[in-house]
Amino acid sequence: SWQRYCGVSVESIIILITCVHVFSESSDYSEAEVLPDSFPSAPAEPLPEFLLEPEDAFIVKNRPVQLRCRASPATQIYFKCNGEWVNQNDHVTRESLDQITGLVVREVDISVSRTQVEELFGLEDYWCQCVAWSSAGTTKSNRAYVRIAYLRKNFEQEPLGREVRMEQEVLLQCRPPEGMPAAEVDWLKNEDVIDPSQDSNFLITIDHDLIIKQARLSDTANYTCVARNVVAKRRSSTATLIVYVSGGWSSWTEWSECNARCGRGWQRRTRSCTNPAPLNGGAFCEGPPFQRVTCTTLCPVDGGWTEWAKWSACGTECTHWRSRECQAPPPRNGGKHCSGSMMESKNCTEGLCSQREKASDPHLKSMGVAVYAGLVGALLLCVILVLCVGVLAYRRRCRHLHGDITDSSSALTAAFHPGNYKPPRQDNPHHLHPSAPPDLTATAGAFRGPLFSLQQGVIDSPHKIPMTTSPLLDPLPSLKIKVYNSSTLSSMELPADICSDGEILSLKSVGTVGRERDYHSHTLSREPGLSTSTTLGNQGGRLTIPNTGVSLLVPPGTIPQGKFYEMYLIINKWDKTTLPSEGSQTVLSPVVSCGPSGMLLNRPVVLTLPHCAQLDTPTPDWTLTLKTQTHQGAWEEVLTVGEETLSSPCYLQLEEECSHVVMEQLGTYSLVGQSCPPQPACKRLQLALFAPRAPCLSLDYSLRIYCIHDTPHALKEVLDLERSLGGVLLEDPKPLLFKDSYHNLRLSIHDIPHSHWRSKLLAKYQEIPFYHIWSGSQRPLHCTFSLERGSLVVSQLACKICVRQVEGEGQIFQLHTDIQETLPPHSPLPSGGSCLPSSQVGPYAFRLPDSIRQKICASLDAPSARGCDWRLLARSLGFDRYLNYFATKPSPTGVLLDLWEACHQADADLVSLATALEEMGKSEVLVVMTTDGDC
Repeated sequence: SWQRYCGVSVESIIILITCVHVFSESSDYSEAEVLPDSFPSAPAEPLPEFLLEPEDAFIVKNRPVQLRCRASPATQIYFKCNGEWVNQNDHVTRESLDQITGLVVREVDISVSRTQVEELFGLEDYWCQCVAWSSAGTTKSNRAYVRIAYLRKNFEQEPLGREVRMEQEVLLQCRPPEGMPAAEVDWLKNEDVIDPSQDSNFLITIDHDLIIKQARLSDTANYTCVARNVVAKRRSSTATLIVYVSGGWSSWTEWSECNARCGRGWQRRTRSCTNPAPLNGGAFCEGPPFQRVTCTTLCPVDGGWTEWAKWSACGTECTHWRSRECQAPPPRNGGKHCSGSMMESKNCTEGLCSQREKASDPHLKSMGVAVYAGLVGALLLCVILVLCVGVLAYRRRCRHLHGDITDSSSALTAAFHPGNYKPPRQDNPHHLHPSAPPDLTATAGAFRGPLFSLQQGVIDSPHKIPMTTSPLLDPLPSLKIKVYNSSTLSSMELPADICSDGEILSLKSVGTVGRERDYHSHTLSREPGLSTSTTLGNQGGRLTIPNTGVSLLVPPGTIPQGKFYEMYLIINKWDKTTLPSEGSQTVLSPVVSCGPSGMLLNRPVVLTLPHCAQLDTPTPDWTLTLKTQTHQGAWEEVLTVGEETLSSPCYLQLEEECSHVVMEQLGTYSLVGQSCPPQPACKRLQLALFAPRAPCLSLDYSLRIYCIHDTPHALKEVLDLERSLGGVLLEDPKPLLFKDSYHNLRLSIHDIPHSHWRSKLLAKYQEIPFYHIWSGSQRPLHCTFSLERGSLVVSQLACKICVRQVEGEGQIFQLHTDIQETLPPHSPLPSGGSCLPSSQVGPYAFRLPDSIRQKICASLDAPSARGCDWRLLARSLGFDRYLNYFATKPSPTGVLLDLWEACHQADADLVSLATALEEMGKSEVLVVMTTDGDC
């Protein structure tokens, strides 16, 4: 028993007793005898290691299961089940020798029956484990659980048949019967196993549900859920899925011809329910399959001859002529033309002379030759005169375009060295034309002088304007100009607050100007009327591009004290930049660059961008995203409206016609959007009709209709383009809502007086593709209607031009004009728009005085227990869409007031702000505003 249960052999016990006896005898020796440090011994046997451990098993019906384990080195191995040792007679033991290690390998099997498992009572399942012995000790294996396998007959939930429309998502649910082990589930489609790896339109969830992502006609089938384990396999009831297609109308056919050849009749057009046709019980199209309208056909009038005119004088060929016209009446409405000849001739000498005699007269023949020779000579002279005039005009134009490069470059160099300024020659006034700004990067690296006028002393410095505001000296965005402190500063007009620092800073260093020039000259090219720049300091200011709706507000304190930055604001032309839209997105605002990019700001600035998104719907139908362009030209998403987080670097305030971006990083920005299902979004467009301004001197006449975004910048771009082409706007642009419905924009002209005018357009209408308008990739989009009048006498033109989106909204132009008159210029832009300053510097740029601003911030920045702090001000002003952005700022009230300044640029009277403060109960602030402000 000892050997069996303790795993220690008798020989080992004898050796152990002998060692103890020897050690006890050695203690009788004298203490002077020295014992050795160690005794020689055999190598120690390691602990048993299991090479095979028992595994979980299931008893199927009444068949017992076998548990097996193998260990080495092992003198004994026994099973223990549920804490009790299994009888030795129930073990089947096999012993072998490992050929590599020479250790004994022992393997043991036991059999577990259904009866043994069923006799166990308690919460824990039936388990067994192996215990192996060696001279070094014991080792236990993992537990192996033995369970009785089963599978219930009834499914907890079976799939249900249904009817779905095509492309709809389908969910078929299945909960298999309870079983041990848990049943595995397969789905059958018409008795074929569904493999999601082969068809990505199918998805089987972890809960065994079948999802069809987009129902197809081929998915109409019988679906069965099959559950199986080691015991049995169960099938659910079959669910029949029917994918139906509801009918859709095709496009209307063209109107048929009027059924009455003369007088009142009918026209009809039809459509069919074939786009698509209804299938599998889908609904038929709603509405009539045909339409009928009345029509009136003018009756044809056959032409008739007038009376013969009088005979002409007798000619050189002994004949005279008379004519008649087919004007009594003229043929109209498809009537027949007069039959017969228009002219009649006969001999006028009653046979006294003949044509042969005249032809044989040598005197008359010489006269004919002389006449023809004179005509040929006159024609050659005219050709020579025309060639001479053309050559002179070409040479004058070449002389006009090619400037004096030496003098213009001298002028630029002199501009950087005010003491040596050399004006351009008077005979060439176009050297410094504003439409072609000079390249200042070539001399920027060598310049080390200040950029201020040298006329007076420092005493008048607060009233002087830096010369950097001149168009000639406006540096590129990548230019850095540093003014060094030296003895020459005593004669320069510098502002008082830069005498200590003496720097006018921009982002790029002088050494990198050459490397950065190519990139910035391409992406940030300045166009007349599309850019502005100024030098701003700690007092801040505002940059505005007139008549475009684009502005940049730089609050006081944004730029560090004593620093000055040459800041710019540029609208990028569409043909010189990469658009930020991708996929189904559409560009909603101009692409605007503000800079210098990367400059350190002490507080946020506010960039105002006009947009053309229709936002007055009760439910949100736009997903709006602000994007920025990296230095490599790629576009990155900054934020999506409604999905802001604490890591969002900007705040976007949306209004009906513009958006205000509160940001701390200057760069290139644009607003894009896409439809938010289920409602399609709408863009606001403008339709502008143009005609030639000068009197029409030919038979041809053209009308141009532009389809542009409903933003001031887009209209200004088209007006400038037409002004260069000699066109004039006939009336105020008309608005049009363009829906994201994949339908094109159709333009047609009607009610042309066919008696005097005819259209050169063969088709009945023109169309602008939907994608060209929605993506905004092509600008500006327009259609031209080419007309031709019957004669030069016709001067009046009256017609109707219809513009509409197919199955959408439309507009009609009623045109009545005199083409022989010089049309007056017509501009829909505000009369004062061009008079607004492009930049405002210092306190004059802000409606709210700095003293009032500071007292409002001191009153509202601190949190209030009653909630009467900056949060309530944000709600009163409508800036509470994401309050966490303002909460992260040192002065939330200051950022709110900056945003208020940007939103009320045109009407910034303090009444709206005072009303909000009055509703908050801030009477002490109202007293300050009444005393110090204009409220």
